[in-house]
Amino acid sequence: MDISPKFTIITITYNAARWLERTVLSILSQSYPNIEYVVIDGGSTDGTVDIIKQYAPGISFWVSEPDKGLYDAMNKGLRHATGDYVWFINAGDTLQTADTLQRVVMKISKKRSLPDIIYGETAIVDARGRMIGMRRLHAPKELTWKSFRMGMLVCHQSFIVKRAIAPEYDLQYRLSADYDWCIRCMKRARSIYNSKIVLTNYLEEGLSTQQRKASLKERYDIMCKYYGKFATVVLHGWFALRFYFAKCFQGRV
Repeated sequence: MDISPKFTIITITYNAARWLERTVLSILSQSYPNIEYVVIDGGSTDGTVDIIKQYAPGISFWVSEPDKGLYDAMNKGLRHATGDYVWFINAGDTLQTADTLQRVVMKISKKRSLPDIIYGETAIVDARGRMIGMRRLHAPKELTWKSFRMGMLVCHQSFIVKRAIAPEYDLQYRLSADYDWCIRCMKRARSIYNSKIVLTNYLEEGLSTQQRKASLKERYDIMCKYYGKFATVVLHGWFALRFYFAKCFQGRV
């Protein structure tokens, strides 16, 4: 099948001047040509907008204005997307190589029809863009919406969705709306394709202890909504035991 689907890549940014340029360059340097690039800035005051203006000729649409947070900005990006697929690569994150998207298209061109979702692996980088290692949770060989009962097995930045099935983010979740969004996308999808390649470099910023607790609470609520409270409680008991035994084993090494 000879295809050249259009990918809308969306970058969300706010006061991220130190990281934004490498993200923009990773998108604009892609060898695959059929890309719509959308940048949504939350009204930055640190020079971010100057960087956006510098690369504006390669950006399909951009705006800098106050928003209600990360997921509100993502919803704005979705509303401006016109591609066959939407892909979120936020400030600080990058595509793995200059031919990443070309490799994805070559793989899906062998399919009879375009998959609803494409996913892959994720590398972790530090603030300077240096690789730390691969993401601890590896993408499963096969993925369904039920897979996420074990946690967010695929990083949001390595999760590409057909625009036609992509809902808006649920703003009741301040820190984990991406987890909820991915599950809803998978529930709508008829076909989910494992690219089996590293798609993105994800910036590991780290959450504060307070944010981490709030994020875990939101994820627990989301898991209860989709997988039931009893199953979620049992799974969390297993997670706790696994963590405990892993710590004990490490202590004996």
